[in-house]
Amino acid sequence: MIEIQFDPQDSIELRPARIREAITAVLTILKKPEFEITLGLIDDKEMQQLNKTFRGENKTTDVLSFNQDLQDPETGRFYLGDILISLPQAARQAAEHHHPLEDEVVFLAIHGTLHLLGYDHYTPEEKASMWPLQDQIFADLKSKWNEEEK
Repeated sequence: MIEIQFDPQDSIELRPARIREAITAVLTILKKPEFEITLGLIDDKEMQQLNKTFRGENKTTDVLSFNQDLQDPETGRFYLGDILISLPQAARQAAEHHHPLEDEVVFLAIHGTLHLLGYDHYTPEEKASMWPLQDQIFADLKSKWNEEEK
């Protein structure tokens, strides 16, 4: 199960089904479909505080992932963790890259999911593993959605 938490009035350009599909795609490709994730869209103030508390950086960022690795004793399913995306930061990045806000949020959801699964990008070797994978997943989803809209 993938839970998306946001205020629909703040996010009228977003379709939660697409965000959910992006996270599901990552989990499926990496053979982890039984994992559960919660994704929340938050503001810059909350993101700055979380970034300061957990990473020591007193500034906003686009996405943070918090791995939980908990197993539900009732269902046996694994709660992988939480992804938090700053909606204002995503909007700024979408404008900078000249694409819709939804594309940026979907991309950040993919990025955050990969972080939960142990991917990182602090070294050139990590970037070489993570970035092409996230780019390919995003491109495949965009192609699929473009075909569906024809």
